Amino acid sequence: MLKALFLDRDGTLIAHKPYLSDPAGVTLIPGTAAALVRARQLGFGLFLFTNQSGIGRGMYTAEDAERVNARMEELLQLPPPVFDGVCVAPEAPGQPVRYRKPSPLFILETISLHGMDPHQCWMVGDSASDVRAGVAAGINPAIVLSGPKDPRNLPEFAGRRIPAHGSFPEFVASLG
Repeated sequence: MLKALFLDRDGTLIAHKPYLSDPAGVTLIPGTAAALVRARQLGFGLFLFTNQSGIGRGMYTAEDAERVNARMEELLQLPPPVFDGVCVAPEAPGQPVRYRKPSPLFILETISLHGMDPHQCWMVGDSASDVRAGVAAGINPAIVLSGPKDPRNLPEFAGRRIPAHGSFPEFVASLG
């Protein structure tokens, strides 16, 4: 595995619901399962990278986040493991940061562990922190517009050539 997709969860693979802790609230973004299959066919490793500040804020537990992830995988109906690695960053704003995006640490550790080519890796998400994590890690960032906000309107994207796609399936279609 020389190339990978680092994928945000909420607003990228599943519908964004603030502080989602109940597996019953998981709704896949249409076409996500087929897009993950296609990404695998194109030779990409798949890594889930999600900020879950609700854990750090005491709103829900790490186990709740794991149950939401398990429900997402159940709905995807793909053979396990769906993801080659998962990083749930539990830090809330104001807490010491280790993995919370825009920290590139998970991406950098994963690239090093698997001997990946950073030029063939992407961070795909719906927020500025997703893009910033990709840029900080030296990989390609891409925006999907399926989340609640349009990150292209943020000032830090002025003058940058960051690909934007309507959804994760549209992003994968652009890869080939």
